[in-house]
Amino acid sequence: MDELSDLLRGMTEGMNGGRAPNHRNAPDQESGLDKDAAPRRDRPPPPGLNSRSQRLGQSVPHLCEKCGGAGFLIDDLPVGHPDYGRPVPCQCKLDERRSKRRSHFRDAHKLAALARFTFETFNTDLSYLPPHKLDSLVRAYDAAHEFALKPEGWLLFTGTYGCGKTHLAAAIANCRIENDKSAVFVVVPDLLDHLRSTFGPSSEASYDDLFDEVRNTPVLILDDLGVQVASPWTQEKMFQILNDRYNRQLPTVLTTNQRLEDLDQRLRSRLQDQDLVRNIPILATDYRAGANPGQGDLSTLSFHASQTFETFEVQLRNSSAPVTANLRRVKDAAEAFAHGCSGWLILLGDSGVGKTHLAAAISNALRADGLDDIMFVVVPDLLDYLRAAFNPQSPIPYDRRFDELKRTPMLVLDDLGTESATPWAREKLFQLLNFRYTAQLPTVITSSISEDRLEPWLRTRISDAIHCQVLTIETTSYRGSADQMAARQLRRPQKPSSGDIPY
Repeated sequence: MDELSDLLRGMTEGMNGGRAPNHRNAPDQESGLDKDAAPRRDRPPPPGLNSRSQRLGQSVPHLCEKCGGAGFLIDDLPVGHPDYGRPVPCQCKLDERRSKRRSHFRDAHKLAALARFTFETFNTDLSYLPPHKLDSLVRAYDAAHEFALKPEGWLLFTGTYGCGKTHLAAAIANCRIENDKSAVFVVVPDLLDHLRSTFGPSSEASYDDLFDEVRNTPVLILDDLGVQVASPWTQEKMFQILNDRYNRQLPTVLTTNQRLEDLDQRLRSRLQDQDLVRNIPILATDYRAGANPGQGDLSTLSFHASQTFETFEVQLRNSSAPVTANLRRVKDAAEAFAHGCSGWLILLGDSGVGKTHLAAAISNALRADGLDDIMFVVVPDLLDYLRAAFNPQSPIPYDRRFDELKRTPMLVLDDLGTESATPWAREKLFQLLNFRYTAQLPTVITSSISEDRLEPWLRTRISDAIHCQVLTIETTSYRGSADQMAARQLRRPQKPSSGDIPY
């Protein structure tokens, strides 16, 4: 119908010299009697004279050089050819239709706001990322680009907030639209809201039409799976959509920042089908944070940027040879731990002797080597962090917070023993450290209480000489000492003497 309408309009305008069908009986615009009449096609004026549009002060429309604005062409074919005399759409008409379809599709599926998310704008050249995280970003990009050109099976992008999942998912949709292919992109909570709204009396769309469109579209892209409220109704709808597409093996893209074990068991079972689903984990951190991503609102490593091995002094004023040897031995052990990053290191000693400094130096050295998954946390803050997860308004459930702490590649627990020794606190610390000990995950613990005063369950684990190393710093507090005062004096800007004043 679109082609027939365009053809009739083009033929009519051609016969009328570019005027609308009713223009013949309309008063001439030059007489000033009808200003709203459709303008004639602007034909070349005689030499030396202005065109009609120029005389009227109208802008000259840009006409296609091939069809002259008619929108159709007739190929020069011999008589008797099946297509002889048959008009075909001009390329300008095809481009116009394609542009309208793209605009309509983006408006219908809320993609206009995501138009900037393309493969060209996806940055995989992040030099500050360690190699294994950069590789995961490149693999995700390649998989998404391959899927956009030839959609087969399912793609599941997993990763933390801001790692690029939505960008790649939207890039797939935008790429397909630019190539006149179909794709439906929708955020899962928005999809469920749209389905609910169809039950309203003023809804213009029916539930069945919307549900069938999502379920049957050739390529479906669902963003942020798992962030919706997990009610029985939402679980049922998502299962119906994904189960139907799973059974028919329709190309589907999913993004989620949830763990698979946190999803509905029926969905999890289907997402683990390696014959259909390609799981693409993105290990990159939040790109919005740039080269200095924080470790969440819990880790305080950024506060200890100046505490490195280079700034740790082993030769203190008036210190005895045994004290100097002890500091040197502990520092060497901490540096060796930073290079190997395996097992446990427990630093004991009085307050202010340098335990936190060495723990931070280990973390900063690992960061310099490319490991940015480091959780540096003060024990009382950690327990407060876990307690806050019980708040109904907490965006992250307790079990997920606790699991992230247990599994983080590198954990530094500072000031163990200063926390309130409630049964709940002891239980959480036992669960955390027992898991990391069993899994042999690198861990650093500092404490100002002696080894014999630690919890019995912790003493038995750190006595494992194969996996744990316990070091005690045998010196007095550095804070307020002559060494600290001298260091402070060196950092204080010096006032120029009169002889230093330039003339």
